[in-house]
This record gives sequence, structure tokens and C-alpha cells, in this order.
Amino acid sequence: MDIQELHGIVVGAGIGGLSAAAMLARRGMQVTVLEAGSYPGGCAGTFASGGYRFDAGATVGCGFHKGAPLDLLGAELGIEWPVSPEPVAWQYRSRGRRLGLSSDRREVAARFPGSLPFWEEQAKVAGILWRLSKSGLPWPPSSPTDLPGLLRKALPEIAGAVPVAKLVGRTAYEWLSCHGLQRHPEFVRLIDAQLLISAQALSTEVNALVAAIALDLPVSGTWRVRGGIGRVAELLASSIERDGGAVLYGKKVNRIDTIRREVLGVETDAGDALAADLVIANLTPETLAGIEGGPAAAGMPGARLEWGAFMLYLGMDSSAFAGAGCDHLQIVDADGGLGEGNSLFVSASAEGEEGRAPAGQRAVTVSTHTRPGPWFEALRNGREAYLGMKEQYTRRVLGLLRQEMPEAEGAIRTVTAATPVTWERWTGRRGGFVGGYAQRTLFGVPGPATAFDNLFFAGDSVFPGQSLPGVVTGARRTVELALRRARKIRL
Repeated sequence: MDIQELHGIVVGAGIGGLSAAAMLARRGMQVTVLEAGSYPGGCAGTFASGGYRFDAGATVGCGFHKGAPLDLLGAELGIEWPVSPEPVAWQYRSRGRRLGLSSDRREVAARFPGSLPFWEEQAKVAGILWRLSKSGLPWPPSSPTDLPGLLRKALPEIAGAVPVAKLVGRTAYEWLSCHGLQRHPEFVRLIDAQLLISAQALSTEVNALVAAIALDLPVSGTWRVRGGIGRVAELLASSIERDGGAVLYGKKVNRIDTIRREVLGVETDAGDALAADLVIANLTPETLAGIEGGPAAAGMPGARLEWGAFMLYLGMDSSAFAGAGCDHLQIVDADGGLGEGNSLFVSASAEGEEGRAPAGQRAVTVSTHTRPGPWFEALRNGREAYLGMKEQYTRRVLGLLRQEMPEAEGAIRTVTAATPVTWERWTGRRGGFVGGYAQRTLFGVPGPATAFDNLFFAGDSVFPGQSLPGVVTGARRTVELALRRARKIRL
């Protein structure tokens, strides 16, 4: 059967689902995207509130450089992304010190002179792994059956860049130890802070190969998306519609109809029943498992969702960022664990960016990792307990922000807080988990496949870390697998 005769349904208009739908629509498939919310983007959407337009979760544009996943996707779909490069990916602040993270690692190497050999190895290995993922090889491997083919292609390249024994089966911390860098707590904390936002775990837990690609984010460069990060989703949705597909909002899927190992279609809470030859779920496995008729959640070793996010959406005077030197800041407290208000990521809209904030102000998104469980427990204990916890976290986050960014004092005009409870309501992600799985092992990420032959995953549960480029790379892997399966089933 020709691809033009197939009808695909994508559940969820996050970046992963939209990317997969756009690629299928461009190839001629009839595609319908069903989104429960009122606008596209999910965790990478941009929403309006009180005269501001805030980036909901993802705030840093990346993967737009030449040959990168967003660049390739744009060329394939005929999209010209409204982006401009940031001179500094973001600024790391801790103990009153400031360190710019950028493509040349200049400031990091100057602050930690002994780290240069490590960074050279990391760059080589990350480049190899990105090339492998773009060539269709199953990176990261989702099961032991993926490993032989991957190693056969990857080992010769990796061995030429760095002794394989340093990486295979080792943690990032052990890799640092090979260079004697474990003796520098400040450097380890810098690495841990980077890994937490891109691999959802610390150096003592993250596999070294996964760390190599996760640490590549600031090196690859970041880009400002005019209009907010949600413009990426809006342009993908427009591409789908331009190629004959449909993106429907206010359509929450509440049932999946199946027979044996095949999905026949889906039903929505609005009473719609849609037949499909293949279905792609831009949902976490746990969320899909909660839909009637859906498959059980993935049971891969080490694959469990752990982190949510506590967010503050701030309207701030532009003057607070006048001397910052960067619109993205990673602020880390000197002591204590990371997350739960001890580490923040701060992103501000560009100065004078039209439509994002009132004149002389900026829309600022501040996030910190948090465990969702205690938030839902507080809610069960009553609204007062939940609101008290929300107020406590708000004070903690604002306290650290003012400590490392004194200019924020007196510059904050509005404050809106969001918790994992909010994330569950906004995005439908069961339990309010965001960011994907913690990458502790090479087999910590479920692949696109499910127990049904024509039902597949897209989103941050398919490819670890790296924000937009990781999700787009995962979507491409999903599309290729889905089309191979569809042709096999029809034959």
C-alpha cells in the first residue's frame, strides 16, 4: 500500500508529535493531530497571561545550527525558523562567580585549566553519536537487541576518538576521574548542574556515553526564537496543514480501540471516533497506559519518570538584565542537593521584543527540578497545605534568584507559580512529570515501539535530553520505524 493511502493519527501536539506528523504529511500520508489543549507546543509552548507571553517550560532554542536536527527538519519541511544565534548559551552563576557557557568553552577552560582534555574527548564522542543518530542507527539503544549493530558501526569511530574502556559501562563521574577532575568539587557541581537539566540525573549516575551528548548542548550553541519557543510548534502545525493534514485542538483521546496486536483507531472525550493505520503517541508511557485500551507502561531497566518542575513566571523590569551579559542564567546554590529550589534556570524574553511584555519589561521563566510526589500528597492533605508548599517554594526560588542576581530586587512586577499539579492539568502528563527519563544506563530509554504493531511513541521518552534536537531526532526515528512496520503489515 502506498503511503498516500495510509491515515495516521498523532496524539498530542508537543514538538515530538508535531515533528513526526509534519514528516509524515510531507511524505504524503493523511495525518490528523489530536491535542487536548487549546494551542500547540506542550512543554515547549508559549502562553499568554496578564499582558505577557511566557515560555511554558523549554526556554532555550537549540539544534538550529547547520546540519543539526532542527536545521535538517526545516529544510525538509520548507520552514525558515525565526531564530538568531545567542553569543553565550547561558551564564552559570554560583557563589557569586559567573561563567559563560558557549561553543568555544573558553571561560570554562580558563576557570578549570585541567579540564581541556576532557572537553576535547567529549566533543569528539558527542559528534560521533549525533552522526550515528542522524544516520538511522538506534541511538540511544532501547534494548540489548539494538546493541550489536550499534557497536559494530560506532566502536571503530569512538575508538579513534577516545579509549572505549573509558566510556562503555562507566559513569560520567568515573570519566571525570580518568582526568583527575573528581578532585575539584566546583567542577563536578558544574557538570552535575548541566547533566540534571539534560539527562535528568547526576554524574555519579549518568552513563558516560549519554553524558557526552548531554553536555554538548551549550557547545552546539543556542538560538533565540522570535515570538517565544512556541513559534516552533506553531510553524510545525502550519506545515502539517499546508501538506493536507489537520491539527485539532480540544480533542482529548480517552480510548484506544484495538484488536489483537493492532490499533484500529482512537476515540475522544468529545465523541469523535477516528480510524487509523498507525498511531503515534506524543505522551509518556505512563500517560498512554492510563488511556483505556492503551498498553502497559514501559518496563525498561531504570526507566522511570522522576522529576517534575516548579516554575515561576515573572514580569520583570528590563533593567534587571542590563548588566547580565546574557538572557539565560543557570543559578546554583553553593550547598545542598540540586533541584528543589537549590538550582534554577532563568530565561528572559529579548529586550523590546514585540508582544512578549509591556514596554520596559520582560517575560521571565524560572524553573527548578522538583519531585512530583510531595506536591500531590500536599494537595490530598487539603488546599491550604498545597498553597502553603507553593508559597514556601516561591520564597525559596526568589531568595536564590536575588542572592545571585541582586538586580532582581525591586524589579519583579508580577509572580505566577506552577507546580507538577499544574503541569498535569496543563499538559495531561500523568503525575506532572516533565523532562523525560533519568539516563542512568545505556538501556534507560524506551524506544518508539509498543506492544502494538502500529502504535509508537514520540517525545522526550524516546531520546534523552538535548531538548528540541533530542525530541526531533527521536521523532525521526519513530517515523522511520512506523513506516517500515506499516509496509510490512500491508505486505
